[in-house]
This record gives sequence, C-alpha cells and structure tokens, in this order.
Amino acid sequence: MTDTLLPASTPTDAPPQRHGGVLAVGLVLGGALSVQFGSAVAALLFPRTGVAGAVTLRLTISAVLLLVVCRPRLRGHDRSAWLAVGAFGLALAGMNSLFYQAIERIPLGPTVTLEVLGPLALSVFTARRLASWCWAGLALAGVALLGQGGFDRLNPAGVAFAFGAGTMWAAYIVLSARVGGRFPGADGLALALTLAALVTLPLGIVDGGMVLLDPQVLAYGAALAVLASGLPYTLELLALRRMSTSTFAVLMSLGPAVATLAGWLVLRQALTVSECVAIVLVIAASIGAVRVSAAVAGPPGPR
Repeated sequence: MTDTLLPASTPTDAPPQRHGGVLAVGLVLGGALSVQFGSAVAALLFPRTGVAGAVTLRLTISAVLLLVVCRPRLRGHDRSAWLAVGAFGLALAGMNSLFYQAIERIPLGPTVTLEVLGPLALSVFTARRLASWCWAGLALAGVALLGQGGFDRLNPAGVAFAFGAGTMWAAYIVLSARVGGRFPGADGLALALTLAALVTLPLGIVDGGMVLLDPQVLAYGAALAVLASGLPYTLELLALRRMSTSTFAVLMSLGPAVATLAGWLVLRQALTVSECVAIVLVIAASIGAVRVSAAVAGPPGPR
C-alpha cells in the first residue's frame, strides 16, 4: 500500500535543513520500500486469511500499537472533531480494503500506478494551472498504455478496485489535514485507525475465522503492521524534519516503481515493456504535478 499513516499535524511547510539531505532521501525511500514490501507480505497472507482478514490484521494491530504509543485523550473534542475522525476512519478502511482487493487480482506495480491517480487528480484540481492539466494528460497517456493490452488482462475488477483505492487515498489526504488541525500529535490518527479496524473486523472474521488467531498468521500480521504502517511512519516523520514537503512528495511519487520492484522480487510478478513504460509516465506526471502545486503554493511565510 502506498498510503502511510503520517499524522496530518506534521508541519507541511517546514523549510528543509541544509544538512542530512542524503539521509532524508534514504529515509523516504526506506519508507517507500517498507510500504510496498509490506503490501507484498499482505498478498502472501491472502490464501490463509482472505483479503478482508489481512486488512483486519493490518488495521487492528496498527491501531493497537498506535493507541499504546499515543494514548489519545477522548475528552475535550467537539462534535465536528469526532465527525472528522469518523470520516477519516472510514476513508482508511475503504482505502486499505479496496487496495488489497486490487492486489489480489492484478500485479502490485499496476495497482499502485492506478491508485496514485487519486492524489494526482487532487493535486491537479488544487493547483488549477494549465501545466497541471498537461501533467494529468501525461498520466492518462500512461493509463491508456497500461491498458493497451486490454484491462481484461489485468482483470477489470482489480482495475476498478485500484481506482477506488485512489479515490479513497485522495479523501484520506483531505481528511488527514482536517483531523490534524483538531487533534494533537497522532491522536486523531490513532482514533481513526481504531474506527477503521472496528469497521473491517466483522468481514475480517467472516473471511479469516479462527485462522486470524493462529500464531504464525499473527506474526505475519504484526510484520505487515510494522512494514506498512509503523516503520514508514517513523522514517517519513524523520525525513520531513530534514527536507521540504515538496521534495518529500516528489520522492513519494516513486511509489509505483518501488511497488513494481516488490511485486517482482517477492511475488514473482513480471510486467511487459509497455506496462513498465506506462508506470514511468505516471511517475513523471505525478512528479510534475507535485512541482507545479509547490510552485503555486510558494515558499512558506515567516512563522
């Protein structure tokens, strides 16, 4: 999964520090590797737990870990804050569920490529610049190339789930900002994750049953929670203290490439040359759109 559980309260316009640039890049790439290899681990769980069971394992264990670390306060929040957390939790549940349904049906690289179109569309609409629309056109060219051999080869349902995950990812970004403005630290994220875990729990139990309590499955679930949530969250938090958000976003745009690598190494998923070119086009479009958005936002003002 390309999403990471980075709290929205993390400063998004902090100027980069002069030192530690190489370290920061390494931290971001390490986080991306962790997320995508975590997704590969999830795919390995599907035959035993089912897709819904794997989603439940990831969200439940991640929520427990974050609740222990953050110990969020439940008092002192108004109705709008709880509504924001509720919407955020539903977005998390939907994003993870749709993404895992997609990677069960189509390779990891194309899944992340299609999913990243959600945040890309959000960036284009937010910037409202001609250049942004040009980058969007390049992304659409990549998608067209990806489906040149027919999306039926990729499985139409898998493609639809990937697009749905991208839509939920865009909603996650918007709601993350709202929750971050109402809760300190990662408290809002911990509460939203808890809600997401509760929402997915019934389907997870039906899909996985008692297998979810198997020690080996729980170990895989813990590894999934750490790889897909805990480790990348920590690495990206450290990276954002050393680089600008625009640079961070550009590096995060490499997610489809990292996902393709993880799918090839762990799941033995090979892609055609045209599919690889399509992924490169979408990555380039994402990087371009991020740069345009950063230019529109301009440098941060004095604090």
